[in-house]
Amino acid sequence: MQLKDKVAVITGSASGIGKEIAQEYAKEGAKVVIADLVLEAAVKTAEEIKAAGGQAIGVAMNVTDEAQVDKGIADAVAAFGGIDILISNAGIQIISPVVDLSLDNWKKMLAIHLDGAFLTTRACMREMVKGGKGGSIIYMGSVHSHEGSPLKAPYVAAKHGLVGLAKVVAKEGAKDKIRANVICPGFVRTPLVDKQIPEQAKELNISEEDVIRKVMLKDTVDGEFTTVADVARTAIFLAAFPTNALTGQSIVVSHGWFMQ
Repeated sequence: MQLKDKVAVITGSASGIGKEIAQEYAKEGAKVVIADLVLEAAVKTAEEIKAAGGQAIGVAMNVTDEAQVDKGIADAVAAFGGIDILISNAGIQIISPVVDLSLDNWKKMLAIHLDGAFLTTRACMREMVKGGKGGSIIYMGSVHSHEGSPLKAPYVAAKHGLVGLAKVVAKEGAKDKIRANVICPGFVRTPLVDKQIPEQAKELNISEEDVIRKVMLKDTVDGEFTTVADVARTAIFLAAFPTNALTGQSIVVSHGWFMQ
């Protein structure tokens, strides 16, 4: 088991990519903290993991709420004794041209993706430093951490910001053996992406099939979506990596959509 007895906090993990990572981490021996906006959903996912033989708890966490983040991390430490891994995964998507985008929606997107990453990083880094064993912080970026696409200004801005945050955390955390990296998936067929397909079809005045083939997957090498399993495997690799040799990096998992 690559993550035996490691304590992993995963935000937005009651569904989608976060849930897949949580389930795979538990199989690798991690003690998993399901941190989600909806407590009932977090607890349900934790119970599923425990029923499969893993260790998990669910905590309520609005990642933009400082007090709730700090309490959720404190609850995780009380339950499992420390924090070894943070997966900052919580996120949303809002589709709009810049000229029609409201300031409220701009702020909402940046708050969830960037404020949330900062608040959870700060809380977990404090515990990692206190524990003295180091740790791994993994941000859920996107190919949009490196590329731009129409209709996604705040999302692209936020995902670019995560790369910058990871680089700073990697440098500040190195003395305490804390690593920071970004996973940058291509399009993954989650409810978040499924919601975008009709929205983009309407905005671009094309069919939903054309959104998939000619927008989302047009630059991949094989016309395939990235899978939640692809992302989870990458998250295991990054968390299990033993040294500071791999830190401050973005790992792109996109079927060749973006190559660096």
